[in-house]
Amino acid sequence: MSELINNSRYRKEKLKELILKLHDGQSADEVRKELIESLKNIPYGEVVEVEQELIHEGLPESEVLKLCDIHGAVLEGNVDLSGAKDIPEGHPVDVFIKENIELKKVAQKAKGLLQALGQVENDEFEKYIYALQGLFNELMDVDKHYQRKEYLLFPYLEKNEITGPPKVMWGKHDEIREQLKGCIQILKAPELTADDLEDSLELVFYPAVQGLIDMVQKEEEILFPMAMDLLTVEDWYNIHKQTLEFGFTLYDPQVDWKPEGMTEASTETNISGDGNIKLPSGSFTAKEIMAILNTIPADMTFVDKDDKVKYFTQGKERIFARSRSIINRDVRLCHPPGSTHIVEKIVDDFKSGKASHAPFWIQMKGKFIKIEYFALRDENGEYLGTLEYSQDLTENRALEGEQRILSYGEPKDQ
Repeated sequence: MSELINNSRYRKEKLKELILKLHDGQSADEVRKELIESLKNIPYGEVVEVEQELIHEGLPESEVLKLCDIHGAVLEGNVDLSGAKDIPEGHPVDVFIKENIELKKVAQKAKGLLQALGQVENDEFEKYIYALQGLFNELMDVDKHYQRKEYLLFPYLEKNEITGPPKVMWGKHDEIREQLKGCIQILKAPELTADDLEDSLELVFYPAVQGLIDMVQKEEEILFPMAMDLLTVEDWYNIHKQTLEFGFTLYDPQVDWKPEGMTEASTETNISGDGNIKLPSGSFTAKEIMAILNTIPADMTFVDKDDKVKYFTQGKERIFARSRSIINRDVRLCHPPGSTHIVEKIVDDFKSGKASHAPFWIQMKGKFIKIEYFALRDENGEYLGTLEYSQDLTENRALEGEQRILSYGEPKDQ
């Protein structure tokens, strides 16, 4: 046992020494070579302990943040995951990992498209920019992934006295978010040229994409295995129950994880003590209101006052496809780049009070579709959000005369 303890102590001291060499300016290639020669593989938990110790010993968090990418690159492929726990399907970590798979796919597409800039003809440039806008809007969806880590996972790590690494990782989240916002801002510039974009690649675009990819490595090689060791099943279930409040990133879980030992009652969400949602004109249970909303023959999507998608109905026959990956996503990022300006105009006018209703109608696949946006306001006129209400009115437009005799017909969404 003492030999194992001594080995662990030696590995941590050696890793600390190597990270401090990076701090002093030694090249990452040299440090990586020394790491492989002296350690080969280091257990994931010890990497976290070393970061924590460095911060306790006085290395500023800002400096650890600066070193984060370098020592992450040095450690890549040299972290021992042999002792990591299995992850059940639908578990919060399983969801994180599957989101990472989708994020990496989009990141690689974005990288490839950026590298193809030199081959884009002038008459194709606008279309090229729209394609990039779509990909970077998707990458910005990582914000929900990061928020779930920050507000759901990190507090449990801190309860287990793991404080330094979450702070460092949160700093990297903020850095990546700002870089992605910068990319989107550049791509939306009205007079953007190919030369402008070329000048921004090394400065903004490639660091944003690479930072996101590097974060996936840090999560899967270090953060998630360590968290699986530290958190209890009850901790993870509490995280799971709150996940939908933040939303998913480019992935909609197909399995609702329910760990053994959790009774059916413990999975039920009640709005009040008796399970009722109480309103001035009456009350109903969450199950009843869900049935009502999903039976109304229309698609409804609610966007809150902060422009985040918070809810959509789930009738059997939808007009427009929706998945839970849009929950808590900025409404602007849920529309094609070419129509973003219309969405912004509606939201701005609703917030200012200039308008409260915006109707549209289109012909789609032989159907007549009416799409309406309504401003939602409280009794004092304060803006609460926007309701998108879409109906297939094809059959209604064909009605003639009257129908006064009882005749049963299946509702469209049943």
